Amino acid sequence: MRVLVLTVVHDPEDARIRHRQIVALREAGHDVTLAAPFTGYGRDIPPDLGVIDIPRSQGRHRFHAVRTARRLLKQHGRDYDIVLMHDPELVLATVGLDVPGLVWDVHEDTAAALRMKTWLPRFSRPAGAALIRVIERSAERRMPLLLAEESYAGRFRKEHTVVRNSVAIPDEVSAPVDERVIYLGRLTAARGALDLVELGRRLAPEIMVHLVGPADADCAAVIEAAQAGGAVVWHGFVPNDEALTMLPGALAGLSLLHEQPNYAHSRPTKIVEYMAHGLPVISTPNPASAELIMRHRCGTVVPFGDVDAAEAAVRELRNNREERRRMAEAGRAAVVAHYSWDADADLFVHSLEKLAHATSH
Repeated sequence: MRVLVLTVVHDPEDARIRHRQIVALREAGHDVTLAAPFTGYGRDIPPDLGVIDIPRSQGRHRFHAVRTARRLLKQHGRDYDIVLMHDPELVLATVGLDVPGLVWDVHEDTAAALRMKTWLPRFSRPAGAALIRVIERSAERRMPLLLAEESYAGRFRKEHTVVRNSVAIPDEVSAPVDERVIYLGRLTAARGALDLVELGRRLAPEIMVHLVGPADADCAAVIEAAQAGGAVVWHGFVPNDEALTMLPGALAGLSLLHEQPNYAHSRPTKIVEYMAHGLPVISTPNPASAELIMRHRCGTVVPFGDVDAAEAAVRELRNNREERRRMAEAGRAAVVAHYSWDADADLFVHSLEKLAHATSH
């Protein structure tokens, strides 16, 4: 197949897009082009991948990116067997276009996410959420969908293939356990960035909190100040494959998400990555996260915003190395048994191959 992977919202280094889906397609022998906002995110152009650099859709500045994507699809969409789209605005961009291989990969509950966007006036958020639901219904009528979570199925009338946010399992994760805990992912206030900074202030210098990921404007200055004061070690953006190598040996992986509708039913991929790399998890009680941790007994669930409880959980893991080892082994075994990308990669590739075959006949 010739596959165009298209996003105007997601980072070109997004783990699901760049490091799982594209890798799976290329390993299966398919030709992949990634159209994404490389310049908009300040990312380097990979020399080993076909790339189209397009504008970034961000905040209230979305029209130019969507118009550029529509022009790309109008001129070249039919050159590809599959056009795999990752953003709801791209569904709007395809209205009226004759592109037979369109597929929408549904990453998140965008309607719930809109209620958290500070750039959108509060009074207009319900209307924005309603518009997203209309877009979802329109997409379902016009193209196949892939869902990243089983819980997303309730938003749609038909059954759709679920390609989970599972993870690649490293062969080797043994490393001496050192005096650090780690957070992997984008840093925002809603994702617990300020709680992570406060945790760092309480633990340093005895135990260091490492933050691996870019920070939004709502917390970047606080993180920079904490880094300057020695409370945290902030690595900034690190490509996913490199960031994962930083996990083994940490006392625990952190996920201190706040209580938000968009997080309630989505399992953070970082939690499964922590488990796969032999780390116990310390997480707030979002239902999907708590259910995973409690079922596999691979970590500790602490109340939302409770830095005291998070600190106690870290210190307990440091003091009780046998329990830490048990949690780490339980988490890794659970990923091997239930959350390996190997099975989902096959499902993903075969689903697109089947769709490409159907549209070509």
